[in-house]
Amino acid sequence: MGSGIAQSFAQAGFTVRLVDVAPAMLDRARASIDRSLAKFVEKGKLSAADQASTLARISTHAALSALADADYVVEAIVEDAAAKRALFGELDTIVRPEVVLASNTSSIPIATLAAATKRPDRVLGMHFMNPVPLMVLVEAIRGAQTSDASMRVAFDLCKALGKTAVESADRPGFIANRVLMPMINEAIYAVHDGVGTPEAVDTVMKLGMNHPMGPLTLADFIGLDVCLAIMRVLRDGFGDAKYTPCPLLERMVAEGKLGRKSGEGFYRY
Repeated sequence: MGSGIAQSFAQAGFTVRLVDVAPAMLDRARASIDRSLAKFVEKGKLSAADQASTLARISTHAALSALADADYVVEAIVEDAAAKRALFGELDTIVRPEVVLASNTSSIPIATLAAATKRPDRVLGMHFMNPVPLMVLVEAIRGAQTSDASMRVAFDLCKALGKTAVESADRPGFIANRVLMPMINEAIYAVHDGVGTPEAVDTVMKLGMNHPMGPLTLADFIGLDVCLAIMRVLRDGFGDAKYTPCPLLERMVAEGKLGRKSGEGFYRY
């Protein structure tokens, strides 16, 4: 997600500093961006010159201090509340006081992240859809103390990126995952209970409900560990047993079958 967000900003003409503590991840991110841009060139949607200029606008760094003079920050680390809170607390001491700190979280409460800073009015959610360079929607999540001015900045940036922002209240799962994840979880239950194979479930949803991608293929694409984390946030946030993760999902994540990124999930890659 981080590399896709960086690419989208760079393609829109922004200078981007992509930060990760692991140099190997930075190399992987740059290679991923290069491949993505190359596909745009192959399809005639981007010129070779635009590809080169986009790459030139992205620099990679291993230290957060590289963001000291940043005008806007988007966090896209692991979907873990403690890790995100720690990062937001550190970012709060590094970037200028007026800078908005946005999180690409798909489920963690914005209020939880804002509380780790001294600028809760300048903390919001900016939940991009994956793959970021192709997907138009961005959920803009307003925390309890997020100011109107900060939300306007986020909406203006989305427009500059060629994306459509939709505002969501700061509730577990926001809009997208409150609707999507229970559906994916129920699809997993259908496999768990022997109602149908993954192929059968996906085919029904594609041909019967006109979904472009079956829910289990989508789960593999998102990452089964991420799906599990979001279901736990929904369950804990609402205190409702209907959001209990399917035992099959729990088992697959425990076995390291995380989907595309691990080479195996409901399908092999």
